[in-house]
Amino acid sequence: MRYLPGILAMAIIVVASNILVQHLLGQWLTYGAFTYPFAFLVNDTTNRLQGARAARIVVVSGFFVGVICSLVGSQIEGEFGPLVSFRVALASGLAFLVGQLIDISVFNRLRNRLRWWPAPLASTLIGSFLDTCVFFTIAFAASLVWLEPGNDVTWANESLPLLGLGPAAPLWVSLAAADLCVKLGLGIFALLPFRAMVWRFSPRIA
Repeated sequence: MRYLPGILAMAIIVVASNILVQHLLGQWLTYGAFTYPFAFLVNDTTNRLQGARAARIVVVSGFFVGVICSLVGSQIEGEFGPLVSFRVALASGLAFLVGQLIDISVFNRLRNRLRWWPAPLASTLIGSFLDTCVFFTIAFAASLVWLEPGNDVTWANESLPLLGLGPAAPLWVSLAAADLCVKLGLGIFALLPFRAMVWRFSPRIA
């Protein structure tokens, strides 16, 4: 199956991110923040080499793998309840679909530019921004507590200096800001492997 490499790569990233997100790295991040952004690399590389339809198939496959991970996580009891709450599962699924599908749309609009880098750069940055906003808002914003009344997100709405330095903001905003910084940084770094893989497998259209 010609889409299998992309599907497998996306599945590995989604599974790894769902596992690593359970482990904290400092005050604002989890280890999953450093694996998940590579989903955009898989998406963009598939899009460039095989087209938007292939990229959508890869994204949908990754979405279903994420759903399975959420279902498994919802059955595992952690220190404060299930590892994956309904809000987190909903946020994760919607953020993935929105971010990845917007990535495909932006990439397609820019794919015929003379230079190779605007399409993967712009699509990854915009997709990452939307992914972060959707996930953290749905998962932790106090205004959406009605989504899962039994899930106490008071801890995420504690007012603290933004990233420990800026103006006061809910904790989840700092978590989102830190996560977005990692996504943007890795998105820029991922231009190198993107270019290398496109050159290796389809140098004429790079």
